[in-house]
Order: sequence, then C-alpha cells, then structure tokens
Amino acid sequence: MIDFLGEAQELFEYTRDFRRDFHRHPELGFQEVRTAGIVARELTDLGLEVSTGVGKTGVVATLEGGSQEPVVLVRFDMDALPIQEETGAEYASQTPGIMHACGHDGHTAAGLAVARMLEARKGELGGMVKFVFQPAEEGLGGAEAMVADGVLENPRPDLSLSLHLWNDKPVGWIGVTPGPAMSASDRFTVKIVGRGGHGASPYLAIDPVVAGAQVISALQNIVARNVDPLESAVVTVTSMTGGEAFNVIPETVELKGTIRSFNPQVRKLVLERFEQITTGVAEALSCRAEVELKRVTPAVVNDPEMAKRVQEVAGRVFPDSVIDNKERTMGSEDMAYMMEDIPGCYFFVGSANHESGLDAAHHHPKFDFDESALPRAAALMASAVVEFLG
Repeated sequence: MIDFLGEAQELFEYTRDFRRDFHRHPELGFQEVRTAGIVARELTDLGLEVSTGVGKTGVVATLEGGSQEPVVLVRFDMDALPIQEETGAEYASQTPGIMHACGHDGHTAAGLAVARMLEARKGELGGMVKFVFQPAEEGLGGAEAMVADGVLENPRPDLSLSLHLWNDKPVGWIGVTPGPAMSASDRFTVKIVGRGGHGASPYLAIDPVVAGAQVISALQNIVARNVDPLESAVVTVTSMTGGEAFNVIPETVELKGTIRSFNPQVRKLVLERFEQITTGVAEALSCRAEVELKRVTPAVVNDPEMAKRVQEVAGRVFPDSVIDNKERTMGSEDMAYMMEDIPGCYFFVGSANHESGLDAAHHHPKFDFDESALPRAAALMASAVVEFLG
C-alpha cells in the first residue's frame, strides 16, 4: 500500500502555507478569482490539463494514468463566507466582513496536495482523475453552475469523491456513512400582508405580527405531527421582521428560514404542509401569505458499496483512528448535485482540537481548525482514489 500519509506529512508545509494564504485572502462565492488563479497555476505547473471559468470561477483539471477509464472525480470547494473574523490568528482574514469559516481554505489546499501526490504516481493509476475545484458552495449554486458548464462530461466520471474537515469531531476521527450523510436544504421567505394601523386601535387594523407569530407556532406541528418519527426533518424560522415604531401596526411581516430533510418523500411532504399551513393560518387571521420556497440542494447520499470501500481504506491508512459509519448531519452540501448523477462518497475528517481552543463551530466568527488534519484529509483522499483506480 502506498504510504500517502507519510507523503502528505512531507507536504505539510506546502499545504499549510497555501491554506493560510487562502485564509488571509478569502473570496465569496463566484468571486474566487484569486483563489482559482492560484489553483490553476499549481495544477498547470504539475502538467495537468486545466480548464478555468467552469461554473463562472471553477477550475477543472484531468490527470491521466495508465488508461482513460475509469474516471474518478474529486471535488474541493473554494468559497468563503460573509462573516467578520474574530479568531485573532496571525493568518486571519485581511478582507473586512469575509472569512473562511467553514474550512474550504483547507479543502482547497488539501486538494492541491492530493494533485501533487497523485501526479507523482500517475503511472500506477489504472484510469483518470478529474480534479474539480468548485466555487460558491455556500448556498449560491456553484455545483449546479459547474454541472451546467459540463463538468460531468468530457470525460464523464464513473465515480465521485469529496470531503469536509469537520470541527464537530476531534483530529483522529473519520466519518464515512453509507446512504444519506447530509440533508437536503430548502429556504423560505414568507411575506404576510395585513392592514396597518395604530397600535392603540388594533381592531381597526389587520395585524400581520400576530398572524406571523401564529404561523411560526403552527409550523412546529409539521415535524411533530406530520413526519414519521423514524424519519428526520427540520423546519426553522430564523428571522421575523416587520414594523419599526412602538405604536404602529405594520402593513407586512416577513419570515425567513430553512427546511432540512433526508428522504425525498419527507421533503415533498414538508414543503407541501409548509405552504398549506402558512397560507391557511394567515387566511384564518384575515391576512394574505405570499410564500417563496427555494430548493437549495438535495441530500448527499453515499453509494453504500463505495462508502464501505472508503471505510476499509480509512482503516488501513489510520489503523488507530475511530472510523464512524453513522455520522449524519442536517447541514447540507451541493456536492449532492454531482452525486445525483455520479455514484459517490462524501466523507468527514475530524479537525477540532479542544485543548488548543480550535473547536469553534462551522460558520462561527472564531472558526479555525487544527492544521494537522490537512495531511490526514489529503492522504485519505489520495488513498481512496487509488482504491478505485487500482
């Protein structure tokens, strides 16, 4: 077995330095011009065939081994988040209001290390590797944009792999789950329209604030009373806005939030009940509800046989690590769009270090991770590729 862990550790400074560079210079979805430029340069220098501007700012590169098939797609995301960093790290973001708060800087850097290791072993690969560095994963449709630009063609992948550094778990932990691993995601905006008036005379108005409160309360019954308790779903209202003055009943109230599920039938049920309850409750209180539902991404569902093989690879690469086959999260990932069409495996690599204080949650202003997870992520991905290419 190739010692990719040893090779990845030898590349640690290379990987860490790129991770910190990306962290200092974060870019939002579809704005990853600098990041994509560095990725394209590094892959070109390796001698790979590189395409840029795929899905606006994505980068695709192919590495041909001993034959042209099978083709394994490996995907890494590049975008940052609109969050003001509070880590105090010496490599903290230099761009106000934007930071890498989810680990995508580490994914991109690890992807470059994987490319270097596999290029050096291309003569031992029984197929092709298609490297995909994706923009705009954070709910902006980056995967859809790349698919629309033909990322799943010429050559068409037979299998797909992706990973996520995971601050919910410590360094040393690996998660590879057969079947559903990350939830489908939908977002909603509801505008409840009433009739404004004076706060002292509510009987002369039609109060959308009261209607909004009743809608929020009624929506909790979807999961509690409509979804099979052996299934999973989340309906969360995260924002309610309307009115500014203490003595004025506003004309409208706006609700925003998210819906999560794993099972497509549950997803369909929840979305139907959401619209029925929202419009029905508003109407019962003499208001009108204007409902906008946006389907963000389907669930990430791992091919069971691929997941089993990745688990076996992880056990060989990390014989002393915990290999968890039950990790599931209501977090979502648009890698699901590629995996809907191409069988795949999406796995997690523990990255938290509680003793060092590197354990803030994903999307938190103080998010940072233990960089010793970088060679672990790169080694597991490279080893998984070789597993499927023989």
